[in-house]
Amino acid sequence: MSISVNCPTCQTKVEWSEKSPARPFCSERCKLIDLGEWANEEKSIPGEPVVIANDDYNNDEQDY
Repeated sequence: MSISVNCPTCQTKVEWSEKSPARPFCSERCKLIDLGEWANEEKSIPGEPVVIANDDYNNDEQDY
């Protein structure tokens, strides 16, 4: 029995097997569309923002 999932981008049925190398996406195109949405911050994981302290950046006395 093969398992099918919907492509996250276009909702096309995708067989979850070696026959679908872009799974869970139906194509490389849909995979790149999804990547672009993440890169443009159209998608995000909910939660509080994380602030990472960078000692080099916060140091007021820098030698140039």
